[in-house]
Order: sequence, then C-alpha cells, then structure tokens
Amino acid sequence: MDMPIIIQKENPVLRETAKEVPLRKIATHQIQTLLKDMSDALNTQPDGVAIAAPQIGVSLRIFVISKKVFDGQFINKGGMPNNGNEESDLKDMVFINPVLKKVSRDKEFMPEGCLSVRPLWGKVCRATKATVEAYDENGKKFTRGGSGLLAQIFQHEIDHFDGVLFIDKAKDISEAIPK
Repeated sequence: MDMPIIIQKENPVLRETAKEVPLRKIATHQIQTLLKDMSDALNTQPDGVAIAAPQIGVSLRIFVISKKVFDGQFINKGGMPNNGNEESDLKDMVFINPVLKKVSRDKEFMPEGCLSVRPLWGKVCRATKATVEAYDENGKKFTRGGSGLLAQIFQHEIDHFDGVLFIDKAKDISEAIPK
C-alpha cells in the first residue's frame, strides 16, 4: 500500500474551501481510512505536529494532531522536537468539522512552518489560547481548549480549511531545515 503524499503549496487543493464531513459518514470505511492515512503521513515527519486532510489532497474539514504534542516531545515555542524517545499510550487526536469557539484577545507572533510549505518558516500572529468544538473518530462531539502550541495548531489547521496557508499571514519568512 502506498504512503499518502503530503502535497505542497502549488497544489490547488490547498486553496479550496474544504467541505464538512456528514456526521453519518464518520464511521465509514472511507473516513476511517482517511484518518489512518493522515496519521501515517504525519508520522513520517519528525517535526510534524499536525496535518489537515487537504494536505493529503482531500478537501474535507478534518485535522489530526500528533500524539507527540501531548507526550512532551515538543516544546511550546517553535515546535522543534525534544528528544523524547519514550513510548506512550497516547494516540493522535482527531478533529472532524472543528470550529473555533473562542480565541483569546492576547496574541503573539509565533514561529510557524507547514508540512505543505517546505522548507519555509515565518512568524505568524496567533491568539495565545483557543477553544475548538469538533467530533472525534467515533462521531462523538467534544470541546478542547489549548494554549501555546496547541492553540497555534488549532488556528493553523482551521486556516487550511479556508484555503489559507501560513505564508499568507507570516512575516520574516525564511528557509529552515528541521533538525
């Protein structure tokens, strides 16, 4: 079986408005396979913290956050990996049809990159706290708040659903190769 390819910024799918997933379809083989493909693609990227479905060419409102974010392998500023090699029971977290419910008034410029905009990095002004409402891989509705890196991920991935790439908002863009 072929590994899903992470498409790059020139691909027009990344500029489309992604469609919502009908709730009755979450449990289908098609969506469950897509979720696995997204996790597989994300897990090929040592510096990857999250991926949206459009990044593997599927224009649906789904993103997955790597379990690395939750087990302390990533520092909050900049998202470069710590060298945590511990195995954990955590799994990638799925967000289907996510909606930003609340963002803090506090904003700051945060270093940001994207698996679909290699090898560019820049600084994007993001809310320091955010709350998202979404459905999980079983179709159960949940709300998740986060600050720092997690809030940044929520905003970055939801931008993907509106055809917005971080380079559209970033300043001080430069090339950087992940360590």
